[in-house]
Amino acid sequence: MPYQDVFVLFWEQVKESAQQGRFAKLTMAKTIGKPDLRNIFLRPVYSEDGFKVLLKFRYRSRETEDIEKELTLEEAFMVLKSHLRKHFSSVLLFTTTKDVTFKVNRKGAGSITENSPTFHDVTQAQKDVE
Repeated sequence: MPYQDVFVLFWEQVKESAQQGRFAKLTMAKTIGKPDLRNIFLRPVYSEDGFKVLLKFRYRSRETEDIEKELTLEEAFMVLKSHLRKHFSSVLLFTTTKDVTFKVNRKGAGSITENSPTFHDVTQAQKDVE
């Protein structure tokens, strides 16, 4: 199945984990080539305004400061989707009940695997910026 279709299925699990209060963290990993961007992280932010995520771009070079933005899940989806297969080939969703891994292979096919949970509690994101 094309990776875009599989990613939509994966993202349904992300939304479901957020709605059920089980979303712990999401990480884009396995860089393609040697980009300056090392990782993209999402951490949960629960507030009166509803569920949001703190999106963090982590860079390899120490001269480049990490960038943080507070986004809705839909906004985060668009950001992550734009980096798939260009900069990253896998996305890991950590919930309190399971870990879900999305991967894109070299032929552009997507896959989803599940494992035992790494996190047992949800820790809200703390902004590094003022």
